[in-house]
Amino acid sequence: MPRSTNPGRDLKASPFQTSLQEALETFESIRSLDEPLTKAADTVLQCLKSAGKLLLCGNGGSAADSAHIATEFTCRFQEDRRPYPAIALNVDGGLLTAIGNDYAFQDIFARQVQAFGQPGDVLIAISSSGKSRNILSAIEEARRRKMKTIVLLGKGGGFTAGAAEIELIVPGTVTARIQEAQKFLLHVLCELVEAQLPRP
Repeated sequence: MPRSTNPGRDLKASPFQTSLQEALETFESIRSLDEPLTKAADTVLQCLKSAGKLLLCGNGGSAADSAHIATEFTCRFQEDRRPYPAIALNVDGGLLTAIGNDYAFQDIFARQVQAFGQPGDVLIAISSSGKSRNILSAIEEARRRKMKTIVLLGKGGGFTAGAAEIELIVPGTVTARIQEAQKFLLHVLCELVEAQLPRP
């Protein structure tokens, strides 16, 4: 027997459909980031072709994304090619806890930038909120060392907006959706760069 329908009934969307709609809206909102993303890719490409290196950092999920993208450059993304130097500053637990204990948590990335960064290198910093003091400190240290700086932010950029030379701010307030869009942007960055890197 056919199920009766009530046209006037307000059908509540399932959690999956709600999350999917949020994701679609967030991805649609990043269309405007084409130009800064292309600029970021050009910056990374020139760095790697000039024997420079990438330093990446983030907290929590952004730390995982930093390690992920560093791997894409040092191993490979899609094509077979030589490895390029990319270091995720959040992967060494001993070093992070030493800096946090002896100095401050705010310094855990900046001190590594001071140790490893050289003029012409690129810092890629990731924060879904834009309110991570250690991210801002890392960007400030990178600029003092005449490195190029790229930052991926969300939620309006927080107090980190305007600190880096190139910024990709994902609109929205839902952390999970922002992180998903940031990972997409980072994957496209890898695609754009790898397409122009020398093959073996």
